[in-house]
Amino acid sequence: MDTSSLSELKKELQTLPYPKLVDIAIRLAKYKKENKELLHYFLFEAHDDQSYIDAIKKEVEEQFKSINYTNLYFTKKSVRKVLRFVNKHIKYAAKPEITVELLIHFLQQYKRNPIRFDNSTAMVNLFAAQLKKIDKELAKLHEDIQYDYRKELELL
Repeated sequence: MDTSSLSELKKELQTLPYPKLVDIAIRLAKYKKENKELLHYFLFEAHDDQSYIDAIKKEVEEQFKSINYTNLYFTKKSVRKVLRFVNKHIKYAAKPEITVELLIHFLQQYKRNPIRFDNSTAMVNLFAAQLKKIDKELAKLHEDIQYDYRKELELL
C-alpha cells in the first residue's frame, strides 16, 4: 500500500467540510506516530472498507510468503512483524468487523506456514492472544455476523 504525498493529502483536506476536519484532527492527536498513514486512510480508504481489507490481506499474504522458515528465531521475529503490521491497520480502521476479519486472516496464514510452533510457548501464546482479541471484538458485532465469523474460527 502506498502512502500519498503531503501535497495530495493537503488537496484532499481542502475539499472536506470543517466538522469533518475537526474529527480527523482529534483522531490524529491520539496517534503521534504514523500520522501520514492514518490520514491517508481517512481520506482515501475509509469510504471503502472491503477494498481496504483486501489490500491488507494481500499484503499479509505477501509478508508470510517472504518469511525465512529456515531458522525458528527469524521465523518468530517475522511473524511478530506481520502481526504488528496487521495491528497498525486495525488501529487505523477502529471497526470491530475489520479487526475480526484481519485477525482471522492473520491466523489462517499463520496456520498455513510450513513450521509448526507447537513447541514454542511464545508463538502458542501469540496465537491464543489473537483468539482472545477476536472473541472480544466478536461480542461487539451483530449475532448473524458473529455466527459467520465463529464458523471461520472453528476451522482454526
